[in-house]
Amino acid sequence: MSQQQSAAPAPATVTVARRRDWWRDAVIYQVYPRSFADSNGDGMGDLEGVRARLPYLRDLGVDAVWLSPFYASPQADAGYDVADYRAVDPMFGNLLDADALIRDAHGLGLRIIVDLVPNHSSDQHEWFKRALAEGPGSPSRDRYHFRPGKGENGELPPNDWESIFGGPAWTRVADGEWYLHLFAPEQPDFNWEHPAVGDEFRSILRFWLDMGVDGFRIDVAHGLVKAEGLPDLGGADQLKLLGNDVMPFFDQDGVHEVYRQWRHVLDEYAGERIFVAEAWTPTVERTANYVRPDELHQAFNFQYLSTEWDAAELRKVIDRTLEAMRPVGAPATWVLSNHDVTRHATRFANPPGLGTQIRTAGDRELGLRRARAATLLMLALPGSAYVYQGEELGLPDVVDLPDEVRQDPAYFRGAGQDGFRDGCRVPIPWTREGSSYGFGAGGSWLPQPASWGELSVEAQTGVAGSTLELYRSALSVRRAQADLGAGDAVEWLRAPEGVLAFRRGEFVCVANTSGESVTTPAYGRVLLASGELTEADGEAKLPADSTVWWTTA
Repeated sequence: MSQQQSAAPAPATVTVARRRDWWRDAVIYQVYPRSFADSNGDGMGDLEGVRARLPYLRDLGVDAVWLSPFYASPQADAGYDVADYRAVDPMFGNLLDADALIRDAHGLGLRIIVDLVPNHSSDQHEWFKRALAEGPGSPSRDRYHFRPGKGENGELPPNDWESIFGGPAWTRVADGEWYLHLFAPEQPDFNWEHPAVGDEFRSILRFWLDMGVDGFRIDVAHGLVKAEGLPDLGGADQLKLLGNDVMPFFDQDGVHEVYRQWRHVLDEYAGERIFVAEAWTPTVERTANYVRPDELHQAFNFQYLSTEWDAAELRKVIDRTLEAMRPVGAPATWVLSNHDVTRHATRFANPPGLGTQIRTAGDRELGLRRARAATLLMLALPGSAYVYQGEELGLPDVVDLPDEVRQDPAYFRGAGQDGFRDGCRVPIPWTREGSSYGFGAGGSWLPQPASWGELSVEAQTGVAGSTLELYRSALSVRRAQADLGAGDAVEWLRAPEGVLAFRRGEFVCVANTSGESVTTPAYGRVLLASGELTEADGEAKLPADSTVWWTTA
């Protein structure tokens, strides 16, 4: 008989206060506020738009919502250049809107995690403006990394560090000194050796914890502390070392004392609040250092995100991740897409080896088939999972945006990152029709493709086999199955080449990453499948690039 996806009950509302250790198996949904929902028709998403769509997220079946930055900002890097950490940027609303969003989310059984950007501020932050005004040698400059230049007249940068966005990581100011910015020039790095910086951020944590947020995703968590003396790295193309090698400005051991102090603050508050690290490290073992019992709770698994759709490679990174997290008692995390990488429906549509920023659409049908299968594999693994807005619709990256509409600062700097992150940030579609397919009443800040309408929430809701209904079913089954969610191990089963098969109690997952159909044992009753499979005489035939969930109960 043929199987695709079985019916699943509607997810039940969960009272926030009653789920202990919720973060060990949570499915966390990333909202990029400017591209999620626009409440006032100005073409830019906002907090009221997010608030209005919270019931959709509750019904999708996620546990928490992570909001990308909405703080007061000149928007040089889409809000990751913060001018005031205690204010909401007017384009997104105000503090009352943030308070209402948090309260409504809690009423729906959803937790709220906010982004925190401690590595750098905006150049419009009061501290940095004061540092510029007071000049060389002033105490205000000690809160950032100001240095004299090299060369006869100080005309050369203090060292050879390169910006992640391309070009030198130093900018010279009018009085001749240089300041460090690992990202855009509008994002000067804080000097975390200065006690005032630590004091300020502990105060910021308390501000938002008092507002009721349930946790923080820490941007560039690996970058706060720099090697003593700011030594040269040597060589060009330094971005290629990111996440692959030791660097004097990333993953320094001193960051861990910062997070131990932060953990003391967090533990003052009831309700199991959490920290999540965005930490690019050379190995998953180094990542595990961030989630030791007295530091953070979770860390993004970029090694998994970067792995190709290949059974052997996936098994390696799964095993290494679980082995690295087990000694520190932290949950593994699994993620396929976010606001900084090409959507996985497009990555998997292209040949392997192209990295995580891809400029070509590839084979759309192939990419979607693999993306659906990869999602079921991810949600079957032990630990916590992250979903990026729109992936539940099977959205591809928009790879043909005109140059004149691009806003990614890396796009304009000529080196470093490719600068094509705008493609994954195009506002998502809610309805088949309308000026912005239901995103808002006044268009959208990035143009949406004509195909968006048929990928919308409206077009997919209630349609058997749609990607949206696959996600809804998967999250419902995940919550209902006692053997899914938290854990630290899988039992690998014998499987044909190109196939992953593992057991977790009475649950079995089989993922076929090969380009051909394969025959495996039929392990029991089918719970869910990403594509059609046939069963006969105790065997199951899985189509190419598909995943199936069974229960042996």
